[in-house]
Amino acid sequence: MPGLNPRVRLPGFITACFRHAIWRFKTNEKIVYLTFDDGPVPEITPWVIELLQKENVSATFFCVGENVQKYPEVYAQILAGGHSVGNHTFNHWQGLKKNNEDYFRNIEQASEYIDSDLFRPPHGWLKLAQYRHLKDSYRIVMWDLISCDYDQDLRAEQVFQNVRSYVRAGSIITFHDSIKAERNLKSALPKAIWWLKENGYRFEAIPYTKRKTTGRKT
Repeated sequence: MPGLNPRVRLPGFITACFRHAIWRFKTNEKIVYLTFDDGPVPEITPWVIELLQKENVSATFFCVGENVQKYPEVYAQILAGGHSVGNHTFNHWQGLKKNNEDYFRNIEQASEYIDSDLFRPPHGWLKLAQYRHLKDSYRIVMWDLISCDYDQDLRAEQVFQNVRSYVRAGSIITFHDSIKAERNLKSALPKAIWWLKENGYRFEAIPYTKRKTTGRKT
């Protein structure tokens, strides 16, 4: 592994501040958890779902409530594919820039469309007071490595190398089903899936519980 790139994997002193959040699953097996942020959008998400189905891969989608409201048919495709879902706020709000009450209301607004106990804060940033409040109602899921597919200054090969260089047993890997990430995503994601399979990794979705009803989805 190369020297730590804090854009790909955050240093321990930051992750330690959110020790009840899920950054990586503890396992010695070669299991990874592929996640997607910021959708669903009709331009990208169906392509991702089709690729996952073709490769027999289960994943977890952290959805923006406003997008689910606009594109319920695309959200339905995620669920029909057997994938997990999580709350990513209604308007893709970064907690650091919002007062607590408005931020909590935005998350609960999203929960009207996304029935899940999983939550990922946009950009991975939120205030400690927000984190302490939310961890009592949600399982906060961060990442072990982020592909940086959204970065327009990176080539798709660099995005793929981020995954290849930093993956390990139990990694939560983040890509983006967004228009901004499209160029890198469509090239790097298939390569990442193929390389992970060739190197003995298998994929699992992050289990979630429906908050409005009982029962666990896998």
